[in-house]
Amino acid sequence: MTAGGSTVTDAPAPRRFTHSLRWAIGGLLFTSTVINYLDRQTLSILAPFLKVDFHWTNTDYAAIVIAFRIAYSLGQTVCGRLIDRVGTRRGITMTVAAYSMVSMLTPLARGMYSFAFFRFLLGAGESANWPAATKAVSEWFPKSERGLATALFDSGSSIGGALAPFLVLGIYTRWGWRPAFIVPGMLGILWLILWRWLYHPPETHPFISEQERSMILADRPSIASQPKTPLRWRELLGIPQTWGVIVARTFTDPVWFFTTDWFPIYLIAKGFDLKGSLIAVWVPFIAADLGNFAGGAASGYLIKRGWTIGNARKGVVVVGGFGMTLLIPAIFSANLYVITALFALSTFFYASFSTIAHVLPTDLFPNHLVASVSGLGGTGSHADFFGAQRITCPVVLPGASRPLGRFALGSERVGRAVAVVGVTARDELFGLRAIAIEALGTPVRELAVDLDRQRGYRVRDETDRRVHRGQS
Repeated sequence: MTAGGSTVTDAPAPRRFTHSLRWAIGGLLFTSTVINYLDRQTLSILAPFLKVDFHWTNTDYAAIVIAFRIAYSLGQTVCGRLIDRVGTRRGITMTVAAYSMVSMLTPLARGMYSFAFFRFLLGAGESANWPAATKAVSEWFPKSERGLATALFDSGSSIGGALAPFLVLGIYTRWGWRPAFIVPGMLGILWLILWRWLYHPPETHPFISEQERSMILADRPSIASQPKTPLRWRELLGIPQTWGVIVARTFTDPVWFFTTDWFPIYLIAKGFDLKGSLIAVWVPFIAADLGNFAGGAASGYLIKRGWTIGNARKGVVVVGGFGMTLLIPAIFSANLYVITALFALSTFFYASFSTIAHVLPTDLFPNHLVASVSGLGGTGSHADFFGAQRITCPVVLPGASRPLGRFALGSERVGRAVAVVGVTARDELFGLRAIAIEALGTPVRELAVDLDRQRGYRVRDETDRRVHRGQS
């Protein structure tokens, strides 16, 4: 009662969000992925210029890329377990702060080894993004929405990759390469302010409505009573579903690595000017963005039509797996529009597949194991990256540890099988190596001839590119 006799009722605390807080969380995860890829793509975009400034060979650049991949590969497993132990909110805070600082410190690099060092640290920090985002989706979204939620945050990689050429080259042409590394790092620090304010578990979030909280928690009855002690690595790897997640990532992610790490240099090797081909660099990333949402939306649509969750996921996976092979014909074309279209279609189908691959841990495992399993899948996919380097390089440049072989065949499984046969056979299989060398242009062709002569091969003539072991 007040002094005037009127009755005062306790009003509920105001809510900033009514029924869509989970999608605001999804938007935060999307923005984090965009910034993650801006940081990552900076070196790839600037590589043609830095190679001239620092006198790097392709082998030098590959060493820097591999330093990132080693840390990123091992970090997925380590950071996945860390996220499960310390929680999503604290774990993402630690890792985003770490890689943002590394990005801002990269201008201190003075050569190949210092660049490789900073890229190693960047890879270690950025590796937490996907395990952590996957865990956040499992915490905040019901299974029927996880495909679309995963597509949302995963699409940040393609949006970030599409924005990177404009942002990075714009900064580079005005102020040089050093600010191009500093600005994405500053964006990460600004993002952390929003993250710390908005992200809390749905059980304790101060802004969530009771209706949305109940809807989210109602999807977890089967795991609420399970013990939440983490499994040891041996126990986790003994579960068949863990290997299903690892294999799904291992056999497909190299398609994306090829596009993100090498596509700009690949276009230059084909004879195209990078600044005049910005749209070509941009299109595959937008196609991947569309593929993310197509895969997530298709899976959700099939579930609503009565399909089981497993069958809905598998349907998208089968279509995406076949679609990725469209990258292979790109080695036979020298037309910018054809190459761009093939890369775009391949990344579209890759992204639809990738969305489901990222959702799998949330479908198959309780929340306290999601990041660990997702991290194992990421480590497996990056181990496959190194296998691609070792197998495909000798096809183009036998006797050299050069990464150019990935230009010719990418990381497709069919390409690898042909590569193994082509390397071990005395004669080239259907002239595949000659076709790959021809696609890469005159400098690589001349280098291949020099290497052939050093190894004791005799090049017969230009009309017959088959090489045989010669006798002096």
